[in-house]
Amino acid sequence: MNRSAHRPRRPLRTAGAGVAVLLALSGCSASGSGTPGTAGGALSGTVTVFAAASLEESFTTLGERFEKEHPGTEVTFSFGGSDTLAAGIGNGAPADVFAAASTRTMGLVADEGLTADSPSTFVRNRLEIATLPGNPHGIGSLKDLTAPGLKVVLCDRAVPCGSAARTALAAADVELTPVSYAQDVKSALTKVELKEADAAVVYRTDVRAAGDKVEGVEFPEAAEAVNDYPIARLESARNPAAAKAFIALVKSPEGRKVLTGAGFLAP
Repeated sequence: MNRSAHRPRRPLRTAGAGVAVLLALSGCSASGSGTPGTAGGALSGTVTVFAAASLEESFTTLGERFEKEHPGTEVTFSFGGSDTLAAGIGNGAPADVFAAASTRTMGLVADEGLTADSPSTFVRNRLEIATLPGNPHGIGSLKDLTAPGLKVVLCDRAVPCGSAARTALAAADVELTPVSYAQDVKSALTKVELKEADAAVVYRTDVRAAGDKVEGVEFPEAAEAVNDYPIARLESARNPAAAKAFIALVKSPEGRKVLTGAGFLAP
């Protein structure tokens, strides 16, 4: 299942992580992957990027810039929970670049020898509480999330945003039983946007990306659960030259400007 980002030129292609894993397990290759050309030193072909869900807006912007700077290239993204993406890579899903929302998750890939280079941290992210617009329940702290009748969603324990939330809750000495766990941070945020939940513990970047659909509440314990985001080229990359160039863009001053503008922290 592909989902296109809206823009005036040829759309970037995005695919769910589950689809990428299924393609790998069935022995199929990603659409358009082909053999890249480097005639005259110019980049060409498709570069496939697996990236944490919280990077969707920023990486989509950078993907558009990459294609503009390198005519003849196409950037394909799979956004999702970092652990799901790591599992897909481990199962042979075709990807050139992996950007995770935690060093632990990147380690699942790197420790198996699946990265071509040493992963490097390019941004950091911290948590916020996403509430309904106007914060009608007056939520001002993690402890407030335990109020009777309040419907709170957390990311699944296995994904980085869920692990970070558990760390923050422990630092606040708060025990919280959510109404549900979400498979990734975007899914948790969507519950609040659709008013299916009163609040969710997500990343500040996702709160900012949601605009007026939610309201963000900062809390001091977020400083105890800041996640480093590493990125690496994969050993099985079918377009290693374009993969290296995309990573270079992400880590460049231009890339840093896009990412910090979305609310990410410099490493």
